Amino acid sequence: MEEHSDRLDVQVSVGDQLVLMRVAGEVDIATVAAFRSALWSAPARPVLQLDMSELRLLSAAGVRTLLAAHLRVRACGGELVLVDPSPVVARVLRVSGLHRVMTILEPALAIEAARRPVVATTDLQLAA
Repeated sequence: MEEHSDRLDVQVSVGDQLVLMRVAGEVDIATVAAFRSALWSAPARPVLQLDMSELRLLSAAGVRTLLAAHLRVRACGGELVLVDPSPVVARVLRVSGLHRVMTILEPALAIEAARRPVVATTDLQLAA
C-alpha cells in the first residue's frame, strides 16, 4: 500500500503485530486527504507506528488528522505511535500538545520497542 504525490509520500510495511507507515514530505491542506486515506486504510494490527523522520511540514489539518487517527485506533484497542519526528514536526507536536496525548519514540527507543514482543488481547479493526 502506498500513497504518493509530488509533496507527500506514504509507504506501509505490515507485520504480524505492527504496521509501520513512513511519511515523507508535507502534510498540509493540499495533501491531508491522502494522509488521512493512508491512515484509515492501514491494516488492522495492535500497533500503528508512524515514522515521521522525513516529514518536513505538519499543518493544523495534519494535527487534526493525527488526533482523529489516535482516537480511532484507541477506540479499537490499539496504539498509534509517532516515531522520530523531524525537528519542525516535533515542535508542532509540542505546541499543539499532542506530545502529551500520543506516544513519541526517538529512533533508538523505536528499534528497542520493535524487538520486544507485543501482547494484544484483541485485534485492531479500522473500519471506514
